[in-house]
Amino acid sequence: MASLNHPANLKYSTTDEWIRVEGDQAVIGITDYAQDQLGDVVYVELPWQGGPSVAKDAKFGDIESVKATSELISPISGEIVSANEELKDHPELVNDEPYDKGWMLVIKFSNPSELDTLMSADDYLKYLQGR
Repeated sequence: MASLNHPANLKYSTTDEWIRVEGDQAVIGITDYAQDQLGDVVYVELPWQGGPSVAKDAKFGDIESVKATSELISPISGEIVSANEELKDHPELVNDEPYDKGWMLVIKFSNPSELDTLMSADDYLKYLQGR
C-alpha cells in the first residue's frame, strides 16, 4: 500500500471514491487503492448522457475488472454534468491514471456540507490501514 498514490488535494470516501472540488462542481473517480484491488479494469458503465441527479451514497455506475464487478458510489449529491467518454473505449485509464485521465463524473453538487463528511488523504490512509 505504501507505493499507492493518494493526493493531498483530494477528499476520499469510505467506498474508495475520490473527489476534487472545482468551484461548485466536483470531479469524481476511484482511488489508486480501489483500482489496485480491482485489477485490470475492462469495462466502465456510467450515466453517459449526464443530466440525472445522484444522491450521496447512491450507485452511479459499475466498474468491471478481470476479478469482479463493483458498484460505483457517489460521495456527494448533485446533478451529473458529464461523464468521461474516454472510458468507453479505454477503461484501462482507470488503472493507468486514476486521478487524471481515469476520472469518471463531474457533478454540480447540491449540498456543500456533504464535503465535510469526506476524509483527507491522511485520514483515508489511516482508514485503509484499519481495514
